[in-house]
Amino acid sequence: MLDPTVASAILAAVDAGFEAQLAVTGELVRLPSVRGAEQSAQEFVAGLMRARGWSVDSWRVEVDAIRHLPGFSPVLGAYDDAINVVGSLRADAPKGRSLILNGHIDVVPVGPLDMWTRPPFEPELDGDWLYGRGSGDMKSGLVAAIAALDALQSLGYRPAADVFVQSVVEEECTGNGALACLARGYRADAALIPEPTGERLVRGQVGVLWFQVQVRGQPVHVMDAGSGSNAIEAAYELIQALHRLEARWNGPERRHPLYARHPHPINLNVGKIAGGDWASSVPAWCVFDVRVAIFPGQEITEAKREIEATIRDAARANRFLANAPPEIVYNGFEAEGYVLSRDEDATAALRRAHEQSFGAPLAEAAFTGTTDARFFGLYAGIPALVYGPAAEAIHGFDERVELASLRRVTQAIALFIAEWCGLERT
Repeated sequence: MLDPTVASAILAAVDAGFEAQLAVTGELVRLPSVRGAEQSAQEFVAGLMRARGWSVDSWRVEVDAIRHLPGFSPVLGAYDDAINVVGSLRADAPKGRSLILNGHIDVVPVGPLDMWTRPPFEPELDGDWLYGRGSGDMKSGLVAAIAALDALQSLGYRPAADVFVQSVVEEECTGNGALACLARGYRADAALIPEPTGERLVRGQVGVLWFQVQVRGQPVHVMDAGSGSNAIEAAYELIQALHRLEARWNGPERRHPLYARHPHPINLNVGKIAGGDWASSVPAWCVFDVRVAIFPGQEITEAKREIEATIRDAARANRFLANAPPEIVYNGFEAEGYVLSRDEDATAALRRAHEQSFGAPLAEAAFTGTTDARFFGLYAGIPALVYGPAAEAIHGFDERVELASLRRVTQAIALFIAEWCGLERT
C-alpha cells in the first residue's frame, strides 16, 4: 500500500500534466495508423520515448521468427511495414517487480467518411470527449501509460524495477505484434494493457477466429438462371447455417461459467462479402469473411472442426454446392480465450490503485472481444491486466474517449506502477 502522502502527490501530478497528455493523444490520433500505415505513428511514439531518455527498440516483425510459436495467427499480407516499438525504462538496481505496459498502435478502417460527423483523423475536443479514430481504441490508453510515468518523473521518482512500454502492431487482426515482443525476449512480473474497458478489469475474454468461405458457381445468362449456380444466393444459405452454429455455441450447456448470465457472448459476424461480375450474369463466385468468438477453454481445433462440418453439411443440402464444395481459408485471428487468475498480487494492487483514484471499488467484466492479454497470460505465465478508460463507438463512427474517465484511469495506472514496481529517487 502506498504512503497516502505519496499517493496524493501522484494524483495531483497526473492532474497537472493532463492537458499535455491530451495534446499528445490528439497528435497521435491525427496519424492514420490503419494496418499497413502505422509507421508514422510508431516513429512518433519512438520519439516520445527517446525524449524521455528511454532505450528504444524498433524492429520489423519477422513472420518466420514467430510462426512456430503458440498463439501465432495466419498472416493476412506482407509484413514489410509491420514495425513494433518498445521503450525500456530500466532500474539501476531493481528492487521492485517489473512491468510491461502494452498498447497497440493499429486502428480499424474508418468506413464511409460521409457517415462521420467530424473527420476521423482530425481529433476534436467536445465537452468531456475526445473524438477521432483510435481515440478510444487505444491511443489514449497508450499515451496514458506514458503520462503515468511522466507524473512519477515530475515528482522526482522513477520505478524501482524495469518497465517496458510496448507499442505494437497487428492487434486488430492477429495479435502477432505482441507475440513478436515475447519472441524478442521481453518478460516482466506483470503486464497492464489500458484498452477501453469502461474502467473495469477484464476477468475473462473470448477467443476469436477469422475465416473466409469461398463459393464457386456456374455462370449463365439470367434467362437461363435455373441451369446455373448463383454463388451469392448459395453463400446466403451457408451464412444461415453458420448462424445456427452460433446459436448452438451460445446454448447454456456450452457456456463458460464467466458468461453464464451474458445474453449473447458468442457473436458471429459476416464482416465482408463480394461476388459476381455482371448484373445480367448468374454470379459464378462469392467470397465472405467471418469473425466468430469462442469461449475460454474451447479448443481452436475443435471449433474449426465444427465450422467445417457446418459448411460441409449445408453445402451437401444445396444441389449446386453438393458437387462444388466451398473452400474455407483461415486468415487472421486464431486466438484462444483467456481468464485472469483470481489469486494474483497484481490484481490486488490494481484494485487498490483504482479505489484511490475513483473512490469506488474496481468492477470486473467478462468481455466478448479479445485483446493481446492472452499472449502474456497463456504463453508466458505473466498475469495480464486489461483495464482502461470509458470510450464509445470504438470500431464505429465518431469514436470517442471520455476525458474524466481517462484522467482517473491515468491516475490509477500511475498509482499501480508506484506500488507494483516501487519507487526510487531520480
